[in-house]
Amino acid sequence: MSVRGVGIKDVAERAGVSVTTVSHVLNDNPHARVAPETRARVRDAAAELGYGPNRMAQALRTNRSGLIGLLSEEIATTPHAGRIILGAQEAARAHDLTLVIINAERGPDDLAHAADVQVLIERQVDAVLYATMYHRQVHAPPNLDHVPAVLIDATDRAGRLPAVVPDERGGAVAAVTHLVDAGHTRIGFINNDDDVPATHERLAGFRETLARHGIAVDDDLVLQAPSEVHTGYELARTLLSRPDRPTALFCYNDRMAMGAYRAANELGLEVPRDLSVVGFDNQELIAANLHPGLTTVALPHYEMGAWAVETVVRLLEDGDGTDHRHDPVLLDCPLIVRGSVAAPPQP
Repeated sequence: MSVRGVGIKDVAERAGVSVTTVSHVLNDNPHARVAPETRARVRDAAAELGYGPNRMAQALRTNRSGLIGLLSEEIATTPHAGRIILGAQEAARAHDLTLVIINAERGPDDLAHAADVQVLIERQVDAVLYATMYHRQVHAPPNLDHVPAVLIDATDRAGRLPAVVPDERGGAVAAVTHLVDAGHTRIGFINNDDDVPATHERLAGFRETLARHGIAVDDDLVLQAPSEVHTGYELARTLLSRPDRPTALFCYNDRMAMGAYRAANELGLEVPRDLSVVGFDNQELIAANLHPGLTTVALPHYEMGAWAVETVVRLLEDGDGTDHRHDPVLLDCPLIVRGSVAAPPQP
């Protein structure tokens, strides 16, 4: 916000240039011929005086508000996914844009969010980011067609909107490859049972990696249940009680991995001496505080938020606010190595 009483004439006097030159520099007029040293002098003078371009005047001139709407489906109350907001905020700030956030409850269907989208449109946002609580397919609210929009952690069933999602399969490949590289050939997978992309893609990555290394998949070592701590415990106890138990477990998420730690402890197995464990999600309150620390795969929440802002900025600069390529963009899920993986115990 500008300091009260400081105007463009004050900046011009401080910089020793005309008011027109100040206007060209501070409004980034691409057609103005202003020397780089003059631009720097004007910006320095504006910073010293606390002067910035009048946002209302800019809006009238460009027909843009400088506001980006973020409709988040419960993620503002989900600590690890809140990094979507942070990534979007910092990218927006870099473009001198302001993020307007609505944290919506998940409705009976995706179309229930049309009213929330309309609220953002009525606030004259330049674009809308729609972030879901977890990676899934959605029926995007139809009024998202009225403004440049990007989906975060979701794909559009109709293929109308650009989207960014985690590379779930690639993350699973990284996790299982880490176990194979440590020498494990008998690896169990504790999976989720929801019909969502992460369930299917992480299983596909698990199978693909074993096949690539010439390891036969034992379907008896692949179990699934709701992805919670207690089910992770129950499934891990089942697998670890077998006479031919696995020497390593890949868990759908860090909560299930926490349950696997408990099961191993109750059965007298020490992680990682007797059992290696890898999780998914990198929920740091869990992963970094287990003993030993849990090796896991990070979801790129921050990067997805930043990518979405950069994409709508590009759409706005293109002029028509549309994107003609709607295949979802996959972002890497990096492996975070801690202390839960070691070579398998010797027979």
